[in-house]
Amino acid sequence: MSVAAPLSRPSVVVVGGGIAGLTAARDLLIAAPGTQVVVLDASDRVGGKVRREEIGGHLVDVGAEAMLAVRPEAVDLVGDLADHSDVVTPTTTSARVWSRGDLHPLPRGRMGVPFADSVVAGLLDADEEVRMRTEAPAPSPGDDVSVGDYVSARLGPAVVDRLVEPLLGGVYAGHARLLSLRATMPAVWAIARTQGSLLAPPAVDPQAGAARPPFIGLVGGVGRLSELLAADVEERGGVVETGTIVRGIERTPTGWSVLSGPTTQPRRLEADAVVVAVPPPVASRLLAPIAPAAGVALGEVEMASVAVVTLAVPSAQVGSWEGSGFLVPPVDGRGIKASTFSSAKWGWLAAEGGDTAYLRASVGRAGESATLQRDDADLVSLAVREIAEAVGVPPLTVLDSHVQRWGGGLPQYTVGHVDRIARVTRAVAEVPGLEVAGAAYQGIGIPAVIASGHAAAEATTTHLRAVAAHAGE
Repeated sequence: MSVAAPLSRPSVVVVGGGIAGLTAARDLLIAAPGTQVVVLDASDRVGGKVRREEIGGHLVDVGAEAMLAVRPEAVDLVGDLADHSDVVTPTTTSARVWSRGDLHPLPRGRMGVPFADSVVAGLLDADEEVRMRTEAPAPSPGDDVSVGDYVSARLGPAVVDRLVEPLLGGVYAGHARLLSLRATMPAVWAIARTQGSLLAPPAVDPQAGAARPPFIGLVGGVGRLSELLAADVEERGGVVETGTIVRGIERTPTGWSVLSGPTTQPRRLEADAVVVAVPPPVASRLLAPIAPAAGVALGEVEMASVAVVTLAVPSAQVGSWEGSGFLVPPVDGRGIKASTFSSAKWGWLAAEGGDTAYLRASVGRAGESATLQRDDADLVSLAVREIAEAVGVPPLTVLDSHVQRWGGGLPQYTVGHVDRIARVTRAVAEVPGLEVAGAAYQGIGIPAVIASGHAAAEATTTHLRAVAAHAGE
């Protein structure tokens, strides 16, 4: 076995080159410029589920394509890395729901839970709407409860099936009757704990001024964020290495040893600290020997596989379409769960594409494997057929297409998730120089993932300072 010489102190190995790992690496290099930071990622490129591919002659997002802007992490990071003119907002965010054979405007509400003044006719039949507006008394949510069980008890099952499910399916690729209310809908959880009305809209502060746009993007695609992050890490002296599988992490008398590479040519990197920023199944395996309770808890986090089908079509065929796309309730039995009219949503893409417009459809929810077992050509045909059927147009002409499969790509925040992650946090805190980050901890959106990277870097920096102080005694 080849053993690399120990990195000069202070030193950190970041396992995982997604947004969380790259954010942690960048923060470490900013907080302590002399730190030697090595990022190891098993994929052919960094970024995790934030990626671009060339389709129809243009680079297009095939993973996340927008970032929540109502919290600051993504806004601040993009502001640091990208030119101000490259930060854009959607041209339209007017989404609809394809249900009962028609496209209906998405009602105002909280993650599909409508407000009292929301228009739900058509999505719900008359009896279902009466049941919704006859809000039942609040049952106790206990320590946690599924979204579906709680909302159904308050507003009726149709609200879950027709409104909540498509929203949760789009964000988490999960099922409302399995996902945690506490973890996935904190605003509704707070109402449940105070036994308030789910239908009551939030109070509006007249002094708050104009609200910031809910989403932002980047000219060229959100996939640029990972590229900009990796470049910034390297410019600050960090090392970003792809195609490297980490097979084990061990404690040593002086810190940590990270084992990577193939079994025929293993390599060890010595470090003062390690940040594990990989999906729960991999993190569970790596942490099991050094933080067993964390390994067990992460092993309980289920993962959902999804696919994103991107279509390049003639702009003339879609130029009159309304809105930014539509969601699909699983109760309607369709193959796709959502579609985004990407060129309508993002002005930069419409301008860059010219006579070519882009659409995308997402497929797959937790526990559903049949649809994803289809080959790429079948998934493209499915997307083309159902998008056209939803909008009510003839079959589309496909100029180019791409299918991106994200196997085990989304952690499921099932009932008990908050307590599960608290067990991970406690176990990791007992191991000096070890931190975790990623989509399993503070939320699966890009801002939450960035926040987890910030937190891991801050804790790691504190540890490195303690190590340096001890060495100087």
